[in-house]
Amino acid sequence: MAEGRPDLISAVLYRDPKAALAWLEKAFGFELVFLVEDAEGNLGHSEMRFGAARLMVGGEWSDDHKSPASVGGKNTQTVHIQLSDGDLDAHCERARAAGAEIIVEPATQFYGDRTYRCKDPEGHIWTVGRNVETVSVEDMERRTGLKITGQV
Repeated sequence: MAEGRPDLISAVLYRDPKAALAWLEKAFGFELVFLVEDAEGNLGHSEMRFGAARLMVGGEWSDDHKSPASVGGKNTQTVHIQLSDGDLDAHCERARAAGAEIIVEPATQFYGDRTYRCKDPEGHIWTVGRNVETVSVEDMERRTGLKITGQV
């Protein structure tokens, strides 16, 4: 494997991982950077890049490693994409046009990001954000009434 890989890489599992690779590229703009296939063309392993981040995409491989589509749509985690540039609303429309189910429409949050939430064709939940305003901790606390420690 190449040097310079991120220290943390999440993995998502699909019933049809090869279709997921194409969908993630079309919907979100991910780039396929590593693909391992067997002699029959079945996916063994893959990695996609989004900016400096990586995501492993694979198939279901045990009773404990399933797509949400195989477990009644249940999710135990969400993948977050942080846009460094571009128009978040246009990104949302790109995902919608590719077949994403938008479950929370774009909205600006108290911490200064504009975000939306969607499900991919197999039911994984994704959030996408783009910073649109620099907000101090004091302003976040004032806006929410919450005590906030630290800042991203």
